[in-house]
Amino acid sequence: MALPAMNSPLTRRNLLRALGGGALAGGVAGCGVRPAYVSPADRAATDVSSTDKRLTWANWPLYIDTDDEDESRRPTLEGFEERTGISVDYVEEINDNDEFFGKISPSLMNHQRTGRDLIVISDWMCARFVRLGWVQELNRSRQPNVTKYLDPLLRSPAFDPGRKFTVPWQSGITGIAYNRRRLGREIRRVSDLWASDLKGRVTLLSGLDEAFALLMQGNGVDITRWTADDFHTVCDQVEKQVGRGQIRRFTGNDYIKDLSSGDVLACQAYSGDVIQLQADDPDIRFVVPEEGAELWSESLMVPNLARHKTNAERLIDYYYEPEVAAELAAWVNYVCPVPAARDVLAAAKDKETAALAEDPLIFPDTAMRERLVIARDITSEERVGFAKRWNAIAGL
Repeated sequence: MALPAMNSPLTRRNLLRALGGGALAGGVAGCGVRPAYVSPADRAATDVSSTDKRLTWANWPLYIDTDDEDESRRPTLEGFEERTGISVDYVEEINDNDEFFGKISPSLMNHQRTGRDLIVISDWMCARFVRLGWVQELNRSRQPNVTKYLDPLLRSPAFDPGRKFTVPWQSGITGIAYNRRRLGREIRRVSDLWASDLKGRVTLLSGLDEAFALLMQGNGVDITRWTADDFHTVCDQVEKQVGRGQIRRFTGNDYIKDLSSGDVLACQAYSGDVIQLQADDPDIRFVVPEEGAELWSESLMVPNLARHKTNAERLIDYYYEPEVAAELAAWVNYVCPVPAARDVLAAAKDKETAALAEDPLIFPDTAMRERLVIARDITSEERVGFAKRWNAIAGL
């Protein structure tokens, strides 16, 4: 499969509204209302994959490779269709985790089909679906590539041990971005954000689920087992920094504009965004702090009563072939969940594409990997109270 030259597409996250703290945070999943739970025996529908060669896949905008000459074409997806004879209805309908939850939750809680065989949402939201029993266990015997090539760092998050219900689509890091030239020094630790020369020039992410883990890591907390006390300690610290004028504002993905303009010198940021920013401004750096950073994923799941489950499982496994994963990684520029794709990219004839193999924000090196951790998710019992406190601080 030929790899495209590296380009600089508009990053997907630029289009998204600020995540977290949504109106549904205190809704069905947030309150832990158990009648919505679906038992394993009631999740599957008759699978018609063997006779009906199609599936419907809901994903985020700008989250798959497109053809240079015709952006309506998706080379890797077309490759799957040609190989398998399975037609894929690819729908870019997910712009916000909470919004999408609101769109399909009525069907799932009422034991109705969603009209989708495959969805991609952030792992903190995947945790709600798994807890509620709204997704089907995947048949790993149909997914040898996932079994062989899935990054060990992503194999067993707390909300889905062994990844029985979810498979990462793409991954990323929540760390710190800063302008080295304008700041005149390096940032190495979370506490560096509170330095006097950054007063009023720092932003934090507004979404609870996006912001809290990195800040806890700055306190030396093991985010795989953080406690309520750890959370409230962070809130106390952030309230103090807001009070002294250290934090300019809380942002969604619009931190990109602030950092590019120089209004902000350092901020919480996503690794995939910074790759795009560096294409225009090499002085922008991304750092995994010495205390560590959060590794997150947006994952593929098969919702209850999907009628093309086997077709969906085949598609998931196709994207775990190193050659396919490499072609996708060359376009989306997030952390690739298939480390074996690195060698494929390194062998590319195009120099810019081959250089991606050495980018630690796509293929984290050993030193960086040692500092990356998947946070335990916020439970349904915790969410309402935690969101109330954080949203008051962030002004949501």
